Amino acid sequence: MDEQFILRVPPSVAERIDRLLSEISSSEDKLDLSFSEDGKTGSFVIGDEHFPASLLNLPCIVESYKTYDDNVLIKSADIGQMIMVREEGDPAPDVVEYRHGLTPPMRDARRRRFQREPDLNPELVRRVEKDLQNIMSGGTAENIDIEVVEQEEGGEANARHVNKKVTQPATKPDISEPGTAGEDPDRTESEDSDDSI
Repeated sequence: MDEQFILRVPPSVAERIDRLLSEISSSEDKLDLSFSEDGKTGSFVIGDEHFPASLLNLPCIVESYKTYDDNVLIKSADIGQMIMVREEGDPAPDVVEYRHGLTPPMRDARRRRFQREPDLNPELVRRVEKDLQNIMSGGTAENIDIEVVEQEEGGEANARHVNKKVTQPATKPDISEPGTAGEDPDRTESEDSDDSI
């Protein structure tokens, strides 16, 4: 794959680059791009003019394609960074991550398209972790909210919600084994079997 980058320049510089590329290399203007030691800031030179430049990360990867016959597209690179050339008086970007994408729908993409991590209360995380460990070890959760939903007569879907605060864990009900004291005394084993076959 090729190594590619996006070069974003001011309109006046874009016109000069377009003229330079369309001529048959007899122009005196030269193009040069050099970076400082940090690799994020540098200077762009066209002719005798120097412009400040910055290397910025795009909010998402952009694929570039090339074609030889205007029918078949061949992917040539993934582009994740952009070199932004500024006018001399323009302020330098204070972040390495560029807020916007390359097209109008990706304007302010870092804020609109990618969510921030939620702010979690560390005490809440510890309490939930403790409750999960209790549940996995066979116990019950502590300090939980119980919501009781009762259906009203007439089959309507309206429900009445009652919130209760439980301070102690609920005890497990005793489950009796089949054939012990928990059975119905009037029923016998012969009534359970089906001998009609």
